[in-house]
Amino acid sequence: MKGFPVPKELRVPRDLWDRAPWNRWSFQHIREILPTTEVWRGSGPVWQLTENPVDLDPISFDSQSGHATTVIDWLSQNFADGIVVLHEGNIRYERYFNDMTVRTLHLSQSMAKSVTSAVAGILVGQGLLDPEEQISTYLPELTQTGWKVAKLRHALDMTSGVRYVEDYEALDSDMASTDVASGWRPAKPDVPYFHCIWDQILSLTETVREHGKVFEYRSIETEVLAHCMERVTQTPLAELISHELWQPLGVEESACFTVDGAGYPLADGGFNATLRDYARFGEMLCNDGTANGQQIVPKAWIADSLNADPSIFSDTNNMDLDNGAYRNQFWIRDVDRRILIARGVFGQIIYADLDNRVTIARLASWPEFVSSERKTDDLRAFDAITEFLTNH
Repeated sequence: MKGFPVPKELRVPRDLWDRAPWNRWSFQHIREILPTTEVWRGSGPVWQLTENPVDLDPISFDSQSGHATTVIDWLSQNFADGIVVLHEGNIRYERYFNDMTVRTLHLSQSMAKSVTSAVAGILVGQGLLDPEEQISTYLPELTQTGWKVAKLRHALDMTSGVRYVEDYEALDSDMASTDVASGWRPAKPDVPYFHCIWDQILSLTETVREHGKVFEYRSIETEVLAHCMERVTQTPLAELISHELWQPLGVEESACFTVDGAGYPLADGGFNATLRDYARFGEMLCNDGTANGQQIVPKAWIADSLNADPSIFSDTNNMDLDNGAYRNQFWIRDVDRRILIARGVFGQIIYADLDNRVTIARLASWPEFVSSERKTDDLRAFDAITEFLTNH
């Protein structure tokens, strides 16, 4: 999308904007592609992060392929758009690629789920939400759906029994319908059409198992959670996240959400922010919910998020996390360690290692939705970085 005007051969296709190679540009230009709503940073001072840079470029580790590599090669060969590494509250390493800058808003994909969860945790702390309450208490309309006896806990942990097929490539999947309902894709004859996410939620009436028995990753659960949040606060999600999280966090830039045909923000993946502000969010997690001189997310919510059950985290869903789990819209790398992960397709990740006080935010535009090899190399790179920082 470069040129004045942009020539036809360089224009991003409207129905393929998030696919390679166009995602190399589009993930940094969402406001030029889709309708969005602002998540205001407020007028308060920025939470200043101390800089104490160290050269991590030559840090070496063995990749999954069995070859020795370095941090800079891992980044440059895996379509990185930017990375920030903090240790004990200090920025130790920061790099940008692919024309990204410190002020660029970048699509979060499913890291947005964890942002949504953080605010849900705040509402739980305020007594407005109860994870053990039935979802229909907050949204009576859902008594006619598969969530009719499900608890909010089941949506938080993605353990409801509601039938929803999260297949990113299949045109007839529920995920394809979500893409249309959210406004991410134009309507197509072979994909069920919903005007907005709420309409799709109301259409999901089938269950495939008892609630709470097994984790199955389904983005629609985040949307159910977010609608509960809007209902109990009587506040639009973007405004709610601004007031409860983004302003107290002392971010540098306002963020934004993509919105559907009803103006509702896509809670499961439509959030956009700068790299440093994602890092601030991760650092807040690393500090047990404290940031910018105040307790933002209740410490009890951070602890609860780490209190995950690996027995319901099946092998087909574990996203290459040995001894891992999923809780409160966060990935848990290892239930015996205090590491929270916010993760999104195409290589988005915020990694908060509470025990070692290491926060890593890395944004990317992989050619694939998911890649087992790239994800494994991410964790190996994070381990090498952590080992270096904690020993120097």
